[in-house]
Amino acid sequence: MRFFNTIVILVATLTIALLPTGTEAQSSPEHVIVPTDASGVLVERVGDCPSSVCPAVLILGGSRGFASPAYREIGQTFRAAGLDAYLVHVLSPADLDAIAKAESAQARVKYYAKRLPDWISRVQQVAAYLKRQPRHGGKVGILGISLGAQIASAASVGRTDIDALVLVDGGLPNGYSHPIRSLPPLLLIWGSADRIFPLSIARALQAKARQLGQPVILDVYKGGEHDFFLKEGTASAQGAHRSAADFLAKFLAKTQQ
Repeated sequence: MRFFNTIVILVATLTIALLPTGTEAQSSPEHVIVPTDASGVLVERVGDCPSSVCPAVLILGGSRGFASPAYREIGQTFRAAGLDAYLVHVLSPADLDAIAKAESAQARVKYYAKRLPDWISRVQQVAAYLKRQPRHGGKVGILGISLGAQIASAASVGRTDIDALVLVDGGLPNGYSHPIRSLPPLLLIWGSADRIFPLSIARALQAKARQLGQPVILDVYKGGEHDFFLKEGTASAQGAHRSAADFLAKFLAKTQQ
């Protein structure tokens, strides 16, 4: 509960300090409250590249939020690749609390289905906000992990304002039925031992992207379990972080030419 209480206090404090005026948000060097249709979304910068113009990458975490220290490691890897990395707190403190208290996996899935439309809309609005910022040169990518990958994939289908997408151990939401006519350039990072989202899900997404004629890479980590990407300091996690950073840097820089 300490984590949830800390986030509540942080959001409340930043909302007062950074309350948006008009249609734009006011920002500090590290945080911004991005206004959305329903409410603001806390966006936290964890890796700012030293160049004057750097593509932005939205990072969407799993059902436990951003508690893992690996997110800072990811941010620094992205910074070294010439990217600005942002943790997007699309799951509210109330969402995190409800997920943590869910009595079963079925109850969590039911909660996800109820909240997904709002989460997807928030991500799209944050992406649009960052795309307008001159610092990013109009280029935005998304990295989604687990539940964040489900949100990221659904938020990117058919969109022309998402320039590259990385999904880690997570695909389209359960029961997703909307037509898939386009996807951004796609990197799938998967642990071969993932029992929550089996490798077959990644292979199906890979096949779909190829069918659409989009660039797609499947990067499989032997023996990797569902949370391998967030195991700070491990060789597999660090290799996967670099793979994500290199892919995003390549395709976001490519779209700038």
